[in-house]
Amino acid sequence: MRHVLPGLLVIASAAPCVRADAVEVLNDDAHFAEGPVWYHGKLYYVEYDRNSVITWDGVKNAVFWSKPGCGPSAVIATARGEFLTTCYDSGTIGRISADGEDLPPYSHDKDGNSFVGPNDFAPDHHGGIYFTCSGTAPGPKVDGKIFYLAPDGTISQEATAVHSANGIVVSNDGKTLYAIETEAHRLIQFKIGPDASLSDRQVFLNLDELTHHVGHVYPDGVKIDSRGHLYVGQNPRDVHAAFAGTIFVVDAAGKLLRTLKLPSPGVPNLAFSPDEKTVYVMALDQLDKSPYRGKVYAIANR
Repeated sequence: MRHVLPGLLVIASAAPCVRADAVEVLNDDAHFAEGPVWYHGKLYYVEYDRNSVITWDGVKNAVFWSKPGCGPSAVIATARGEFLTTCYDSGTIGRISADGEDLPPYSHDKDGNSFVGPNDFAPDHHGGIYFTCSGTAPGPKVDGKIFYLAPDGTISQEATAVHSANGIVVSNDGKTLYAIETEAHRLIQFKIGPDASLSDRQVFLNLDELTHHVGHVYPDGVKIDSRGHLYVGQNPRDVHAAFAGTIFVVDAAGKLLRTLKLPSPGVPNLAFSPDEKTVYVMALDQLDKSPYRGKVYAIANR
């Protein structure tokens, strides 16, 4: 079901205000929509609480794949034309054929390391895919990891001790990997080596500092546009949080350029249309319990 809401202000803190002409609701009954990607004329996204991958073809939403117990948090197309999904609950990387058939999943890397809380994907420029695993629990535990799935299907562990690893993205020049540490309220970055290895870990951006410590910001997903601007989604712990419903847009130096403001408090992840004139936003209205009701929005990208 689709609705159009009246023009909403896209506001920014310490940045110019931007106005969106309209926000369109593409799905008004999404159950924890997450991890979207635009691929071959369709928007693919997951519904965690429905254990499903959904497509939107510009007219309707349809179930593409479903697997009880998976708990998907992201979906991505591979260079071979298959799809992968991070099965957060079952600790696997689900594999899906081009026509939506279930394939045997990945359950560990080449050295036998398991996947604890698989979360999000980032393709590189060589046909490989990085993915995060959040670890056993949020809070003080720092056992999140980053893995790399090579084009030949080999999976290797590339980073450990990541604090609640979440969203992830590769820079446009392929030299830097950005990863979100949700419970630490920040993005970290790594140098990408010619063999896809990661080194030189450092903090790129602290969201609490960016917002002048008005309250904790819990960054979730991150995407990068053709200009190298990073769009950071978030999932607050309180519907009344100061920056609830806000996506932050920063440049390669971490400077806040603007924000996109949505009507739902949780805006964990997003994807761009091919021309980048539209941002598809996965949103939550019900933050803390199943079925995590929310929406999928399309917002003008200005």
